[in-house]
Amino acid sequence: MKKILFLTGLSLSLFACKNESQETTAQPPVVNTEELAEKDRTPEEEIAYKIAEANGLKNWKSVTEVQFTFNVDRGDSHFERAWKWNPQTMDVTMRSDKDTVSFNRKEVDSLSMDADKGFINDAYWLLAPMHLVWDEGTTLTVQDTATAPMSQQKLSKITLTYNGEKGGYTPGDAYDFFYDDEFMVREWIYRRGNVSEYSMVTTWEDYKDYKGIKIAADHKAPEDAVHLYFTDIAVKTEE
Repeated sequence: MKKILFLTGLSLSLFACKNESQETTAQPPVVNTEELAEKDRTPEEEIAYKIAEANGLKNWKSVTEVQFTFNVDRGDSHFERAWKWNPQTMDVTMRSDKDTVSFNRKEVDSLSMDADKGFINDAYWLLAPMHLVWDEGTTLTVQDTATAPMSQQKLSKITLTYNGEKGGYTPGDAYDFFYDDEFMVREWIYRRGNVSEYSMVTTWEDYKDYKGIKIAADHKAPEDAVHLYFTDIAVKTEE
């Protein structure tokens, strides 16, 4: 699988909130509860694993439930939707101000498709560092020293590009993750079609540890034009 993409919403081009009238641009996220097999890795893959492991990759296999509310503020407008997700059974429940929908991600139908599109987007924002190793059909490139677009800090950069038939409905898109010496993402860029001009850039802030899974709850665009954040985060694990 397995392309996940920023979805358009709240009149934002290629941003975070899914509008029901829009067509999906992504496939479901990989959810693998088994320990990822050891293999010979390229230097780029080693960096990807270090980032994912810094965010709790080794603890993911024990996760039985994730709850979170996805929020976006833009000007005076506010959008939110809440999720309960069992990554082992693939059961998902979405709650919004308009509806409550429960479905299984293995059996998405016409009634649950819109909810699944929202889940694809919101869960990717929640766990994007994991997708550096979860997703297939990708290319990784690493730059040891790069200038972060917002803070202008000198950080390292890993770029995730989705390729060909396994790259989802819009193959070729790229994501630049700017990470620090502890392999934690501090800013990122989304570039549609892997062009040089970015379509989206935000910070990664307010990291907290949830049963060994580290999640950045706060993302701000330049000049605070958009504020994307998570509330009500809870992670349950096997005893």
